[in-house]
Amino acid sequence: MMRNNCNEISDSEGRLGQWLGGIQARTGNLAASEEKVIALLLTDPLFVGTSTTAQVAARAGVSAPSVIRAARAIGFSGFTELKIEIARARGTAEFFAPSETLTADATTTTVLETSIRAGTDALTALSGAVDITALDKAVASIQGARQVIAFGAGPSATVAADAVFRLRALGVTTISIPDYLSAMIATRLLGPDDVVIAVSSTGRTPTTLAVADAAAAAGASLIAVTNQYGTPLAALADIALVVGGAPLPAQMAAAGSRLAQLVVIDALAAALALRDPERSRRAERAGIDLPDLA
Repeated sequence: MMRNNCNEISDSEGRLGQWLGGIQARTGNLAASEEKVIALLLTDPLFVGTSTTAQVAARAGVSAPSVIRAARAIGFSGFTELKIEIARARGTAEFFAPSETLTADATTTTVLETSIRAGTDALTALSGAVDITALDKAVASIQGARQVIAFGAGPSATVAADAVFRLRALGVTTISIPDYLSAMIATRLLGPDDVVIAVSSTGRTPTTLAVADAAAAAGASLIAVTNQYGTPLAALADIALVVGGAPLPAQMAAAGSRLAQLVVIDALAAALALRDPERSRRAERAGIDLPDLA
């Protein structure tokens, strides 16, 4: 009996995590007071779901009307509907633990466990945030592209590099240009048959936005891999693959965000391989005498 109850709670927490992923994806363009309310919702949904408007306002440090505006800003008619949706998402779950905060005296075990939880939470959020229709469009866009350029700055550069490797291994002419100035020149020379994949967790990285803007101006198709809708990058993109990651100032959030983005790239590559097996076979023959890099 105990095991069945634990499984029920785990399943309910999973549903709540997916729901929160959808919420995270809609937090890209909030007012400061609204951000405080949604930050509380994301870290402690159980409290928000069982509290009054005044209680949520007091804990978030905002006014009661700000709580209502925050609920409306993420797509609900008001705070009451938000609470109803939290209850539906929770199901029979009795508990949803707030994110653990690491301190200077944290043990290595605690750091590892927190890292694992950040990754798990990010992947759970991904399943509730990513738009399958957008993913299908991204696959079709890459399948018909003359060439693909992937660009990301800082930690996002690793995701862009992975996209280049995965797509190139499938026979897609893919270019990685880590240098910002070179990327600007290259994207300005693109045309309607080309695709640019721009990666930015915040959706606000200046260099990535400049490259994305240059690609759009050149007529290339722009695929954004980012955490939230409503950001400048998502608004600029033809196709936005939103992973719904936690706010980046949170501890371990960058690692979780990067993991979710890599999973989206994996899904993109896998779907492309299934849709275009002949191209994949040609790429396999091209690398048949090379060392196994898997």
